[in-house]
Amino acid sequence: MTEPATATSSAEDLGAVHREVRVAAAPEKAFRVFTERFDAWWPRSHHIGEGDLAEAFIEPFEGGRWYERTSSGTDCTWGQVLVWDPPRQVSLSWAIDGEFKADPNHASRIDVTFTPDGTGTIVKVEHSEFAGHRAAAELRGAVMSDGGWPELLELFTTELDATA
Repeated sequence: MTEPATATSSAEDLGAVHREVRVAAAPEKAFRVFTERFDAWWPRSHHIGEGDLAEAFIEPFEGGRWYERTSSGTDCTWGQVLVWDPPRQVSLSWAIDGEFKADPNHASRIDVTFTPDGTGTIVKVEHSEFAGHRAAAELRGAVMSDGGWPELLELFTTELDATA
């Protein structure tokens, strides 16, 4: 059983967005589901390429891509794996700018940590460095909204609970 995600945010206009959820799984399993089963829980509506989202990937190494493949067979890179430290942390650059186009020159940062907590794990997401985006305030607002990290963590925890 998982507990609802909690939220905090910095008082600064472009401060980091924080979300966390406690899950009833070991850090190893939580990390594995977040990264290896990324495609299973990522919403099909959250893509930027032409056509439908066929698959979403996080390559399992620093410098790897975080990307989508559409039904037309086109790959679209969302960002890069900045930190790969299983089962403790994965960090990604998010190079999707205000017009929902991939632009590595305008990226924010997503740090996801997996911390043991009794019989479960605290999964924390910190999405920061929005100032790198052209539409920084709008993007920060979008990831804070119900369709942003709150929904994503709910989908992740649902997949985690369903995974043996």
